[in-house]
Amino acid sequence: MADRDLQLIKEAGFGWVKQSFAWRDIEGAGKGQFDWSRADRVVEQVEKYGLKLLIRVDRQPAWAGGGYPANGPPDNYEDFGDFLYALASRYRGRIHAYQIWNEPNLNRPDGGGEWGGRPPNAAEYVELLRVAYRRIKEADPNALVVSAGLTPTGDGPPRAIPDDVFLEQMYQAMENHSSDGYFDALGVHAPGFKAPPEMSPEEVAANPEYGGARFFCFRRVEDLRRIMVKYGDEDKQVIVLEMGWTSDPRPDSPYHWHAVSERRKGEYLVRAYQYAKEHWAPWIGLMVAIYLPDVTWTKDQEEYWWALLDPCYPQLCLRPAYVMLKDMPK
Repeated sequence: MADRDLQLIKEAGFGWVKQSFAWRDIEGAGKGQFDWSRADRVVEQVEKYGLKLLIRVDRQPAWAGGGYPANGPPDNYEDFGDFLYALASRYRGRIHAYQIWNEPNLNRPDGGGEWGGRPPNAAEYVELLRVAYRRIKEADPNALVVSAGLTPTGDGPPRAIPDDVFLEQMYQAMENHSSDGYFDALGVHAPGFKAPPEMSPEEVAANPEYGGARFFCFRRVEDLRRIMVKYGDEDKQVIVLEMGWTSDPRPDSPYHWHAVSERRKGEYLVRAYQYAKEHWAPWIGLMVAIYLPDVTWTKDQEEYWWALLDPCYPQLCLRPAYVMLKDMPK
């Protein structure tokens, strides 16, 4: 399965793979007790196809606390730092970029979200990021450290903090308001929702059909970029860690209101890459389209409808989005 998907990425003309490395899967048995078997296989397979690897690192083991089994920061941030040092030491020069956590500005009272069942806190995340940066660089100075992608949202505490507000709070919490020593590139999430990729945040905010708020569009990235520039980070790149459109047809799904057809999904993804190339260079870096699916996904899961393929195996069930991205000039 992995070989097939890596071959598809290579054939489509893309050079990077993003993969989740769950901390609990590697050091779950206890501190210092590592199972590298799956991680070794992933790194070796990615190298086999000549691709670069960006990994998302989060999901603490039970022994680290943090509201387990919810995805939450450990009770002792240095435990996370020790894990990252071991990880970056083992794969020095082979893992090219590390995404530190995911959507720390989102939480849910049911224990979901990404901050261990607690209200999001930018200062806490910044401290976790500082520890992660220091320990990764000790082991592999050339590795790229990327801040977590923030979820676009209009909700406030305790459920969430809007991405632009959270990013501003991050800069205010960093020493001297500088990201040096915290991240090398800013990670963002850029779902398109219902709007075409060229539509501005101003246009989307003025149109209830498209959500009526600035964050309901691909170009929300520009709002976050302006905050970077405000704090003197104009020389650092933005990495889009998740981008896409959904085709979710389920009437009771919270994603249904902004569903597009499979063909339009493909058209919008291609146009998003084109727009970024024409308007965001040189500050835009890697842009990750979601997803190549897990074969276990079903139509009852939201991920199924964001994917670029149907989750078929061993047969290959391409959707228009994959074909269009493959045919897109690189």
